[in-house]
Amino acid sequence: MTQPQQEAIEAATFRRLLQHLDNHKEVQNIDLMILADFCRNCLAKWYSSEAEARGETIEYEAARELIYGMPYSEWKKNHQLPATPEQLAALEERQTSKK
Repeated sequence: MTQPQQEAIEAATFRRLLQHLDNHKEVQNIDLMILADFCRNCLAKWYSSEAEARGETIEYEAARELIYGMPYSEWKKNHQLPATPEQLAALEERQTSKK
């Protein structure tokens, strides 16, 4: 496999991940953080960071809009639920166990 072919596959895989997350808005960011130690916001930060590493500039909010498929404020208003005490405790435990 050539480098361009690999990069095309990686890009398609990333787009598929974003589509999967978009199809499962019921999966809250805190759930992703508890289970996988990353969330949609992390993807936006990574996207922005990788763009910068390649000499491109994309603001964090613009990157979040790409990841969420809409402005973050809209996604949050329409899809983000308040974290439950159980979710907060599980996230705290996850973060503590990493240290």
